[in-house]
Amino acid sequence: MTVSGSVDLDGRSVAPALASLRELLADLGSVIVGFSGGADSALLAYVAHDVLGPDRATAVTAVSPSLPADERDHCARLASAWGLSWVEVETHEMLEAAYRRNDLDRCAHCKDALMDAVAPLAGPETTVTLGVNLDDLGDHRPGQSAAAARGAQFPLVLAGFTKEMVRATSRELGLSTWDRPAAACLASRLPYGTPVTIERLGRVESAEAALRALGFESLRVRDYGDTARIEVPLDRLGGVVARRGDVVEAVRGAGFGYVTLDLEGLRSGNLNP
Repeated sequence: MTVSGSVDLDGRSVAPALASLRELLADLGSVIVGFSGGADSALLAYVAHDVLGPDRATAVTAVSPSLPADERDHCARLASAWGLSWVEVETHEMLEAAYRRNDLDRCAHCKDALMDAVAPLAGPETTVTLGVNLDDLGDHRPGQSAAAARGAQFPLVLAGFTKEMVRATSRELGLSTWDRPAAACLASRLPYGTPVTIERLGRVESAEAALRALGFESLRVRDYGDTARIEVPLDRLGGVVARRGDVVEAVRGAGFGYVTLDLEGLRSGNLNP
């Protein structure tokens, strides 16, 4: 597998980063890849499978109430299409009062639950790897610190991948995930301090699924109690207004009483301090 002459959007070649990633994975020898099906984890899982083979590279998807059903199905389809060694594990972060409280360290409790779940799969010679890129390091991501403290590594960071480089490399390799919108867990739709409950997660999932059925692929529905705040890319704001009746019906059908549109558009992680 080679990438020749490809460049990211800044004009830099991505081939050296891919070569570095392959070398890093080969040195690790045996890995588990946290596999959400997004562009980052998909690239990492694909390259790990190519370098190490199915016996030494296992893609693991964490299943919990915060994982939308369509994301779980997406992971299954990718694993089948790419021939990945793929395992689902149940994580139990909802059992932790600290996670349900939804404080600023919520993601740390989630990553601790993931590391607990994959521990039985990881022998002494196996490294847990996560699809974190350089751009992620500048945001509030306590889960990264928690995972690193438990021994997880971030090969994309070590190889020098930005998000744009992940997408450029994925496109060059023919991966369908190259332009997949970011899809954070459902709990990220709740402002900090709003308790995480099964009902709230389900309501957000239903609202977002209904809006995707209307053609709005990249979006977030933020849960403010009885009010839903919709975020879409700026170039789709007019489309939401044009279909105002359908949008309101879809979101109210999920259980919200009021429907609002964020005029600043979609911003990943905008609830972070």
